[in-house]
Amino acid sequence: MEIGILGGGIAGLSVALALRKRGYHPRVYERRAGPATMGAGVTLWPNASFVLEELGLLQDIQAVGGRPLTMRRQDAAGNALGGLDIGLLDRTMGYPTYTVLRRHLQQVLLHHAARAGIPVAFGHRAVSIELDAHGRAVAHFEHGASIRPDLLIGADGRMTSVARKFVAGDNTPIYQGFVNWIGVAQGPHALVDDMSIRDFWGAGQRFGCVPVRPELVYWAAAQARPLHGATPAAGMRQEVEKLFAGWPDPVSRLIRATPENAIRLIAVHDLEPLHTWSRANVLLVGDAAHAPLPTSGQGACQALEDAWHLARCLDGASGGLDELFQAFAKLRAPKTARLAEQGRVFARGLFATDPETCRIRDERAKASDPVRDVQALAAGWGQGLPMPGGADSMPAEDGGAGSLYRIE
Repeated sequence: MEIGILGGGIAGLSVALALRKRGYHPRVYERRAGPATMGAGVTLWPNASFVLEELGLLQDIQAVGGRPLTMRRQDAAGNALGGLDIGLLDRTMGYPTYTVLRRHLQQVLLHHAARAGIPVAFGHRAVSIELDAHGRAVAHFEHGASIRPDLLIGADGRMTSVARKFVAGDNTPIYQGFVNWIGVAQGPHALVDDMSIRDFWGAGQRFGCVPVRPELVYWAAAQARPLHGATPAAGMRQEVEKLFAGWPDPVSRLIRATPENAIRLIAVHDLEPLHTWSRANVLLVGDAAHAPLPTSGQGACQALEDAWHLARCLDGASGGLDELFQAFAKLRAPKTARLAEQGRVFARGLFATDPETCRIRDERAKASDPVRDVQALAAGWGQGLPMPGGADSMPAEDGGAGSLYRIE
């Protein structure tokens, strides 16, 4: 079977690796001229580590990543709001949590793709997909080339996905009312005291920082604002410093340790759940199918899960692509929709500006049961995977959403 994958990010490359391990020969087509260097970092929770271990990548991630064992929440004045015992979560789920810069994760994926003999063609920006006379999808690239594979996988992201437009029409990303400034701080000496993930909550504002090493920390500063105010401008570091002046350590220190040209402003969007993930011989995966908010804590993790499930569905689809697509969507749609909704619910509380709403939110965070939070996360994140702690018997309506943090 000839398999083409649009997109060479986390979803596209992990799908390619999972399929190659099953004996298939996918080809990856990436719009950028070279490997992506955008973004800050990601937290790879235990469900992601399970997939990375299955793909043979976990040892390389361990070499470039950090191992946080706690997540601590505070308000903008430094008062404790509880947290998450990541060590207990890891033991419950049976796999470790890692923090890693996005560019390093990308390098690991590309290295293994090259070792596996997976062709990755850069500079291939898909501009349209159409059906030929036989009902097979043809992807056209900006430079004039076209591909007509037996299976075309759309892993081309959340914002301008050509594959999603072909499959779902006008399902466009939705701005959720807040922006993220993201950056990577690095210094000759430690910037943080320990390897804890730190999450600071204010009224309509948030600052999160995630160490890879004490001297290497990625962060996101977030603020509720209308879309017309979400345009990048000169002097972003000074703007962020001013917004978060007076917040607890190490907020100001991390902002100052980040070069101006290394800070990006992102207007944060997500997607409504799709009614279908496929059309003809085209299947969506990753953010093209189910882009959650950063507050879900699970964007990269769910892209990796897509890869693991798709490879197994393809092996078992003796009835052809229709059977494959139905089986894959049945497995993936409920979980990804639930996580996306949890991310939205958390964001609504997090970026509230009413003082009383913020007070109630903070009191609930302080009163949460840390053991139950771990159990709920393990059940929700492990659902559908053969790993400890993921039994469907544990209720996961809340999913511990208030205990997460992921920065992109």
